[in-house]
Amino acid sequence: MRRGKLLYAQSGGVTAVINATAAAVIETARAHGIKAYAARNGILGVLREELIDTSRETKSAIAALHHTPGGAFGSCRYKLKSPDQDPAEYARLIEVLRAHDIRWFLYNGGNDSADTALKLSQLGRRMNYDLHCIGVPKTVDNDLAVTDCCPGFGSVAKYTAVSVAEASLDVASMKDTSTKVFIMEVMGRHAGWIAAAAGLAGDGPDTAPHLILFPERDFDAKDFLKHVKATVERVGYCVVVASEGIRARDGSLLAEAGGKDAFGHSQLGGVAPRLVDLIKQHLGYKCHWALPDYLQRSARHLASATDLKQAQAVGKAAVEYALAGHNAVMPVIVRTRDQPYRWKLEPVALKRIANREKKLPKSFVRRDGYGITAAARRYLAPLIQGQAEVAWGRKGLPRSAKLRLQAVAAKLPIYTI
Repeated sequence: MRRGKLLYAQSGGVTAVINATAAAVIETARAHGIKAYAARNGILGVLREELIDTSRETKSAIAALHHTPGGAFGSCRYKLKSPDQDPAEYARLIEVLRAHDIRWFLYNGGNDSADTALKLSQLGRRMNYDLHCIGVPKTVDNDLAVTDCCPGFGSVAKYTAVSVAEASLDVASMKDTSTKVFIMEVMGRHAGWIAAAAGLAGDGPDTAPHLILFPERDFDAKDFLKHVKATVERVGYCVVVASEGIRARDGSLLAEAGGKDAFGHSQLGGVAPRLVDLIKQHLGYKCHWALPDYLQRSARHLASATDLKQAQAVGKAAVEYALAGHNAVMPVIVRTRDQPYRWKLEPVALKRIANREKKLPKSFVRRDGYGITAAARRYLAPLIQGQAEVAWGRKGLPRSAKLRLQAVAAKLPIYTI
């Protein structure tokens, strides 16, 4: 086996289990006698030569990452241009990797991160630098192509379903004299996987959530109001789960606030309050709304055991693929059986994943467009099974990893971005 160091980095929105992947990467590298560095704040840490020596962390501190949410080494939203558009940036990346003898680069993220890992692997070949790049799957949106599901999604799906089920009991108890409509807005810019997961909270047309709004389906205000009114008259109240990315027929986002993020995505300004205004104006019902936002992706206390196992497995596999000579691939989850749920990992070329998006299949959306089908339940239910163990502290709060995050001495001039 070639010698050298391994570099791991986290990218994009973090999850309840991304640190479990990081722990698995570091533990597997140690088992193979490979020194592992971590980049501070994703690919930005590579450009800035801000690297962390994970060998200075204790075994117990790394083990604690398995039950710590957030991104222990820092993440970023930074999209690299193409090598032709910004050759200096790519030259800097290779310069940093070469200076520290990094031979394996693992980038833990979603679609854009897979694209970054792919570009870097191609550049390594072009610049005659022996570098193996592995994409490591992570995204609460569950929108990565090819893989059956994405680590991070199962836990946010569990949080969403549990939260809807519990909140609906509250609303049901107050419906006669107070709230008639409760709206919960969930993440999902283009794909309605998280919204669909809310459907697991109910098991019939009169159980919450009564209406789910998916970004894959055009939002029709008149039709929506008709269904809200009918539900309140039939059940006494209505619970709605709305994806942040729902759009009108003309393609405009219902909650577009103006501006773009680092990846060119439109900034969204809040679907739930706009729906509440619509209902109050036309139906006059008293409404409440909630925006879990970061809560839904950081709720490690309610993480799915299935999700945790998959997050750990892709981290371990990514290291093993890299050391075995794979390049420009990602370990993806392959479902082999629904009941009982069975899965395995396989390496898939990054070019089949980068910049692609997996949306909710039409077969998963109920005929009226406001709920999920039996096929969706078969797919979703196994992903939220079990509760990942939580390490509780003496004060009744979860214990999190405490890392030293010791910097590796820089060898190159400062690089300004």
